[in-house]
Amino acid sequence: MRTIGLYIHVPFCIKKCNYCDFNSFETLELIPEYLEALKKEISSLKNSGYEAKTVYIGGGTPTVLTEQQLFSLLNQLHKSIYIAKDAEITIEANPGTLTGEKLYLLKTMGVNRLSIGLQASQNSLLETLGRIHTVEDFENNYKTARSVGFDNINVDLIFGLPDQDPEDFEKTLRHLLAFSPEHISCYALSVEKGTVFYQWHKEGRLHLPSDEDERRMYHNAIEILTNKGYNHYEISNFASPGRESRHNLVYWSYEEYLGLGAGAHSFLDNKRFYNHPSILEYIKSIETFSTAIANIQSISEKDQEAEFCIMGLRLLEGLSKSAFKQRFHKEITQVYKSPIKKLIKQGLLQENSEHLRLTALGLDFANLVFMEFLP
Repeated sequence: MRTIGLYIHVPFCIKKCNYCDFNSFETLELIPEYLEALKKEISSLKNSGYEAKTVYIGGGTPTVLTEQQLFSLLNQLHKSIYIAKDAEITIEANPGTLTGEKLYLLKTMGVNRLSIGLQASQNSLLETLGRIHTVEDFENNYKTARSVGFDNINVDLIFGLPDQDPEDFEKTLRHLLAFSPEHISCYALSVEKGTVFYQWHKEGRLHLPSDEDERRMYHNAIEILTNKGYNHYEISNFASPGRESRHNLVYWSYEEYLGLGAGAHSFLDNKRFYNHPSILEYIKSIETFSTAIANIQSISEKDQEAEFCIMGLRLLEGLSKSAFKQRFHKEITQVYKSPIKKLIKQGLLQENSEHLRLTALGLDFANLVFMEFLP
């Protein structure tokens, strides 16, 4: 058996958020046709020899699917690929799309981790973001998930929002801590091309916090969450001990993963490939060719070394020097002697016998550190 992380993409949302540049669409009428194509792609995994140690169903908003559609998708999954007995199986959900019945079905079908997008605890900010839910919707959905038996819940937050100040974000953190989720992700807002926020930014209508206030929000998150016993194990992620996201660790540890669905990316045999992002192109390709792969790229050893370092440095424990040597049969200090020396001198990187890791200052300037490892 070949062990992989498995990602499944459900690219539908009731409404696309103002900041979102993910591969997601409001064309809910295409769900039945898309699901048939997705199940066909999943069924192609039969006798593939893969074992999924993690499964992540993302989007979009997978929980816009009806109970029957979710059952059909998960049933096909269980029939088509061997899922490890202790596998972490996550589904993303937005408040307002969860019901007790859906949650019960997900639990009985083996889903053992929920990832809920809250983003902020102020309804005015949620409205600015273009979210379809209120804080009260989140609270109700969260309590229902707990009552159904979900004991591993992640909640996503975004900081650096328009008209948000550090006090707003601190209130969001403290509000969320009252619910004691096992995992919290805190992402800095990124204004991406093609989004409503990008258009507002061009028009001068997006009032973002200063860089100093955004950094304060991040530092406050680290202080507040670590004081509450959360392990800050990755730049943007905090977990109760033992509740780190095993699926995301597949990416950060540069392990192999397979992505199914429109626009899903895969990394196998030192090749990166992805499916057609367009829903209609994806459906047509699956029906015509039984595959939806749009592009395959072999990754040179130089690029592999760089990607391995960049992903590994996202982890707070750092990049394992012995893992680098085991994979590439050379010392990392040979390959990156000059950038490592420079970054240590700048106070952005520190080194011990086993790891290279970002310093507290390095966390603030992580992208500058990563650039030093690019070929």
